[in-house]
Amino acid sequence: MRVPFVITVDGPAASGKGTIASRLAREYDLPMLDSGLLYRAAGVLAGRAGVDLDDGEAVARVARGIQVEHLGDPEFRTRGAGEAASRVAVHTPVRLALRDLQLAFARRPGGAVLDGRDQGTVICPEAPAKLYVTASPEVRAERRWKQLQAQGEAVTYDEILADIARRDARDGGRADSPMRPAEDAVLLDTSGMTIEQAADAARRIVEAARARWENSR
Repeated sequence: MRVPFVITVDGPAASGKGTIASRLAREYDLPMLDSGLLYRAAGVLAGRAGVDLDDGEAVARVARGIQVEHLGDPEFRTRGAGEAASRVAVHTPVRLALRDLQLAFARRPGGAVLDGRDQGTVICPEAPAKLYVTASPEVRAERRWKQLQAQGEAVTYDEILADIARRDARDGGRADSPMRPAEDAVLLDTSGMTIEQAADAARRIVEAARARWENSR
């Protein structure tokens, strides 16, 4: 049986992968899962419950109660939530607690768009279309800084650049499901691109993958 048409969009923070994933979901009329929001929710909800974010088992108990439908809380998109997500994502129990939910989403019969760090390597390695979206740390820091300023958060560019470096090291260095491109993912560096240019480049990559998928029937 042929796998559904799944698009995985992996990459580091503020690379543009979320915007690209959203555009692709609209283009192909597919449901989208922002897996990073699951870890942000786990970190924020654990913090609210007074749970130590370095206690993987305790955070995992919180994570097991998370549902895709409950990810609309604005606090999940704050700078603090991003830091909390990076901290809790290193714990294997937390990753296991959230894995079944991600696998179920990836196996929807009609296909899906999956946005995250390990969607093409761990969650859906058989996906027909895989992108790894990246950009230089300086460009990513500037994007995130502007985004947080627009949200009313008082933060400096240098603070965000330090955040980016810390998160890259943590996400890429964790023992369980480290952030890295899948062997068959297409690398898309958006450093010098506008949103429209990046989205168009991503669409062309997916179109080529979709043609291969269609011809595999």
